[in-house]
Amino acid sequence: MERSFRLSGNLDWITVLLYAAMVILGWVNVYAAVYSPDNVVNIFSWDINSGKQLAWIGTSIIIIIILLVIDYKAYESVAYLIYGIMILLLIFTLLFARPIAGSRSWLEFGSIRIQPAEFAKFATALAVSRFMATINLRHQNWKEHAILVCIALLPPLLILLSNETGSALVFGSLLLAFFREGMSPLILIIGSVLVALFILTLLIPKLYLIIAITVLFGLFIWVNQRLLRKLKTVLAIYVGVVGMIFSVDFFVNDILQPHQQNRIKALINPEADPLGYGWNVTQSKIAIGSGGFFGKGFLEGTQTKFDFVPEQSTDFIFCTIGEEHGWIGALVLIGLFMALLSRIIFIAERQKTVFGRSYGYCVASIIFFHFLVNVGMTIGLAPVVGIPLPFFSYGGSSLWSFTILLFILLAIDTNRKQDLTR
Repeated sequence: MERSFRLSGNLDWITVLLYAAMVILGWVNVYAAVYSPDNVVNIFSWDINSGKQLAWIGTSIIIIIILLVIDYKAYESVAYLIYGIMILLLIFTLLFARPIAGSRSWLEFGSIRIQPAEFAKFATALAVSRFMATINLRHQNWKEHAILVCIALLPPLLILLSNETGSALVFGSLLLAFFREGMSPLILIIGSVLVALFILTLLIPKLYLIIAITVLFGLFIWVNQRLLRKLKTVLAIYVGVVGMIFSVDFFVNDILQPHQQNRIKALINPEADPLGYGWNVTQSKIAIGSGGFFGKGFLEGTQTKFDFVPEQSTDFIFCTIGEEHGWIGALVLIGLFMALLSRIIFIAERQKTVFGRSYGYCVASIIFFHFLVNVGMTIGLAPVVGIPLPFFSYGGSSLWSFTILLFILLAIDTNRKQDLTR
């Protein structure tokens, strides 16, 4: 009784309400995405995705209760154990899962399919948070940094081997949590520069890009004469940058698989093949643009109803919202995510332990990455990598994993006052 009272009194109800609003809106829009005026089916019907999603929502409530009842200290204590179990599960999936759409990502239990890659996110967040609680990232101890990076990179490596690129990319967002805990910003800066350089190489002729970089390096040396003392280092960096520019074509044409090449082509110029690799992005933008300011109205979308938009209840759920609820609906969705992310960061900052704070930033980083890339790919600003919109996209694995990810943080947060007194 005392524990239940403490949980209800300390639980961050603002976050709970934001979660509930997003899940309910997601459920309603999943129904809108699969609704057919020629064959009207009740929203609660198990024959369509909305009925199945309601079952996932119900089981998520049970998961929430269990997560809140468990002693908050257990999450830190068993973090490595959960991580180890998840690694074994990813290996098992890679070796024994049946290939579906070219990837080994799903474990099947009768009519139910579970995607372990989704659950690897919260497991990895727990493990890296536990490790960060035992070290000081502000100290330039490269051995500790290497161990941390290995913990974060092992799950996405296994996921990449199963040919699930989108889910693997999410783990890169954990760098934001590392940066908050004191890791040198140099790593974040180098990573951002490399990504920008990769994109620019695809958009700008190599000769022009090399000339621009040469001029930029020359200006740096001219402004900061002390760089002349380290001319060999500067020249080595310059050669490395130029080498990367020339290696991009090899990477895209010889390393990436055809469907991955098409995703990059669709991002750069979807109009070049609107009926082929550019179809998804083109139809997505048409659907969102056709919604105008107020939208066409609930269940009145035409682009989604006639299957012009692919994966409309999962990866492209934002199209349904944009078409039926317009700019206003999209603004509400973005506002909900901004409010949730702001609240998660607020919760993270008020934690009294490094583990709690680190885990909070891991949660914020993962949800932010999903939101940014999912919305970005529907409007042509990010490659179509097939990752769900948290709490909105149809799917039990997605909903369960994000629910666990968020409510572990809320369970830890309910005991912040105890941490202070200790």
